[in-house]
Amino acid sequence: MAKIHILDEHIANQIAAGEVVERPASVVKELVENSIDAGATRIDVHVEEGGLEGIRVTDNGAGIEPDDLQTAFYRHATSKIGSSRDLFHITSLGFRGEALPSIAAVAKVQLTTSSGDDGLGRRIRVEGGKLVAEEDTPAPRGTDIQVKELFFNTPARLKYMKTIQTELGHVSDYMYRIALSHPEIAITLRHNENQLLKTLGNGDLLQVIAAIYGTQAAKAMLPIRAENLDFELAGFVSLPEWTRSNRNGVSTIVNGRYIRNYGLNQAIQRAYHTLLPINRYPLAVLEIKMHPSLVDVNVHPAKLEVRFSKEQELFPFVEESIHRVLRQEVLIPQVVKQNVGGKNSGSVIQEQFHFPNRGLAAPPPVNAGETAAALEAGAVSALPGNRPLPGSISGSGDSAPAPKPEERPAAGNASMYGGSSRSTQGAWQASGGMVRETRSIPYREAGYPSPQRTSASSNPELASRLLAASADAPAEIPSFPELTLIGQHHGTYLIAQNDQGLYLIDQHAAHERVNYEYYYEKFGQPADASQELLLPITLEFTPSEAEQLKEKLQWFEQVGVYLEHFGGQTFRVRSHPYWFPKGEEKSLIEEMAEWVLGERKIDLAKLREKSSILCSCKASIKANQKLTEDEAKTLLDRLGGCRQPYTCPHGRPIVVSFSTYDLEKLFKRVM
Repeated sequence: MAKIHILDEHIANQIAAGEVVERPASVVKELVENSIDAGATRIDVHVEEGGLEGIRVTDNGAGIEPDDLQTAFYRHATSKIGSSRDLFHITSLGFRGEALPSIAAVAKVQLTTSSGDDGLGRRIRVEGGKLVAEEDTPAPRGTDIQVKELFFNTPARLKYMKTIQTELGHVSDYMYRIALSHPEIAITLRHNENQLLKTLGNGDLLQVIAAIYGTQAAKAMLPIRAENLDFELAGFVSLPEWTRSNRNGVSTIVNGRYIRNYGLNQAIQRAYHTLLPINRYPLAVLEIKMHPSLVDVNVHPAKLEVRFSKEQELFPFVEESIHRVLRQEVLIPQVVKQNVGGKNSGSVIQEQFHFPNRGLAAPPPVNAGETAAALEAGAVSALPGNRPLPGSISGSGDSAPAPKPEERPAAGNASMYGGSSRSTQGAWQASGGMVRETRSIPYREAGYPSPQRTSASSNPELASRLLAASADAPAEIPSFPELTLIGQHHGTYLIAQNDQGLYLIDQHAAHERVNYEYYYEKFGQPADASQELLLPITLEFTPSEAEQLKEKLQWFEQVGVYLEHFGGQTFRVRSHPYWFPKGEEKSLIEEMAEWVLGERKIDLAKLREKSSILCSCKASIKANQKLTEDEAKTLLDRLGGCRQPYTCPHGRPIVVSFSTYDLEKLFKRVM
């Protein structure tokens, strides 16, 4: 007898429903997307018991014609595509014709719709995939669909549903994404009798962000707008001081569709390179517009994942655009913040208000082609912010000769290097038992490295990082604030001031940033600086580590370290760059080896960056280390000369500020 047979249509519909309808949030997603495709300007969603008991979606869209009502519940019935060619030019959120039949196969559905303004409509009821009733009824223009007793005929699937709060969380999360994707639509979400979300539908994305994440989050957002021949990017990204513990705050929207894409998330994360602490993530809402032929949305049952045909161009474009916006800001967090706003646990209602700080008008579009051409035409030193990096604070000790005065950038030209002309003629107060003796700080090598030696071609990672930094005019990049030094607190924090307020500077983080940029340039051509050792450094590893390391010795040569197998578990270092931190060479190379052994896939740019971070950390002054007045002033000056003087390589803030108004409030001078 034949063993292969055609599945019953009812069973086939239930199987198909499992691909589309995983939980109540899936039902909400499909129905709301249908409402958006119908041109609705108002969508109301009401869920009961997390959506397990009931879901109701009402819109004022185009509605469904009476003759199409039954057909809409057939599998693969759609009005959005007509031929295979349309699959390469999809402009609607839905197109497969699976939503209504999949939902109706596992629930009790009642749909009321009207396509005219005469008040006449049509109602249909479908339970478990079977038509129960169809009749005329009064109805306003639009569609009202009710889904009750989800999974009533598939108890196995119902068994694996989570708690009501968990399912409600999935529904709320999706509705937040829809509100961010379509700020021009007035959206309401209610659970039982509680209103959870309400937006105005006035097209103001920042107002929607404030409704969902709170007003303080909205005030910490920076507008972004960029475009090239293929892509147009718009939206908001948060200042580095506003972070979250997970990636849920990142919303990426492609042609009006919320999607999840690992490559895009990584591009956004890379744009905050060294600006965020470990395991902290930004808040971002980005909409990317492109020709429909450049994106394939038909690769995932729920259409949450897409495939880009030009992802090698898209990801760098997103990263460079965000990085450029961040470089245009003075990223010094204010310590004192008003305790208002914030995301509350109750209703999220979009209110009408204005944000006076950081003009909400988007910056002019980025022309990525011009910056790329600049990189190909000349050295990295020609880019804004590439000031020669210093090597020592005190200029004494075993350092190289200091640069000639004419080699230093003039005070009037400080802004073009990302630094500033700073007055440090303040009183160096002796409070806190300041030790005044003059001595050398272990800031390993003095002098300004020649900027002509490091080019974009010799250091592609540096070029990619600086691509976003090259703006149309260097003056767009804000300079580090002009500070007057006051003193040092507990041998750890420098205290400075200016007309705007009081500043605290973490001396270790500041020195680490200066060192990091110095060593990063040095690692651009490490082989030129390698020196033979009279007494090679000997390293030992476990047998398994030694076997792995023998296959990866070539990577050490890329950073100027010549490591060779000396037999058994022993390796020896024949040479390394002369500018490695003195006394830390062995531990530094051991940590580099640990990193190489721990990486499944080694990337040269990441290896150089990791090596730079290790060098900078070991060469920097530490907490509880007293500085003389000259040493502290020099550290401030050289911090101002960095391309990114606001965070250390690990993403921790270097400078925090108290505005004069904040101080007056603390002392009750203003109420």
